[in-house]
Amino acid sequence: MRRDDDLSTWLSETPAERRLPINAKGGLSTSCAGLVQQFLNDNFSRKLSLAEMAAVCELSPYHFARGFSKTFGVSPHQYVLTLRLDLAEKLLADSRMSITDIADLSGFSSQSHLTTMMKKYRNATPQQVRARQVRSRGSE
Repeated sequence: MRRDDDLSTWLSETPAERRLPINAKGGLSTSCAGLVQQFLNDNFSRKLSLAEMAAVCELSPYHFARGFSKTFGVSPHQYVLTLRLDLAEKLLADSRMSITDIADLSGFSSQSHLTTMMKKYRNATPQQVRARQVRSRGSE
């Protein structure tokens, strides 16, 4: 899989793709939340700035970050990180791909960065996730 391939097929089942939240007081409008969610789902694997995300809603980065957190319950950075980790876990099921390639496709700066983030937020290294997926497929 190359970076320019359609990643939407990988995202169709990701837990991070949640229904749009109800319009929270002080949060983003429903239309803005939908636009930014679609933007992030389409672009999470590349480097994104807060200003670029805020521009989708025509807000300042400060107001966007506050509204995003109230609407989605996590910071924009954490939301993007979750999307990246979800994709990396799906790609790890394909043992033909190297962890370095998976890190690159998922938007991490390096294999080390992927490993650090996965260990911190998923309590397992990419190799452990891959081994667990191989075991679960073997027992089916």
